[in-house]
Amino acid sequence: MSGDGADIDALAARLGVLAQQRGRWIATAESCTGGLVAAAITAIAGSSAWFDRGFVTYSNAAKTALLGVGDGILTRHGAVSEATACAMAEGALRGSVADLAVAVTGIAGPGGGTATKPVGTVCLAWATRGGGVEAATLHLPGDRAAVRRASVAAALTGLLLRL
Repeated sequence: MSGDGADIDALAARLGVLAQQRGRWIATAESCTGGLVAAAITAIAGSSAWFDRGFVTYSNAAKTALLGVGDGILTRHGAVSEATACAMAEGALRGSVADLAVAVTGIAGPGGGTATKPVGTVCLAWATRGGGVEAATLHLPGDRAAVRRASVAAALTGLLLRL
């Protein structure tokens, strides 16, 4: 998926059909996408039947206060890490009635990158209630808007795969 608007709309629509068919609730925990995953989901008519809530936790303080991400995780691994993404996804499950949650944290740019975590580094995690948590790190090309769009597409694709 290229992460363009049509792709994102189609992914969100498919997610809605599957979530409703399976009686599953979804939650999101977002940093670099700033609520774009939740926005894509709630653009689908009837999403209130399967989307519980979204957490936008841009600052480290918000990640800790709203999702319970430990200071130790943030200190050891940084905000942009699979460990933080996993803790965010697990926190979204704890703070919701969702069966499945996705978390996104990354460096969309144009600044903020480092030699070890360049612009375009995005960590995602998917947590399932009563199941496990899986994470992935992507290195996405393009400007800030392209990185954010591709992150949304990856988050939705991951949710679809786990339904």
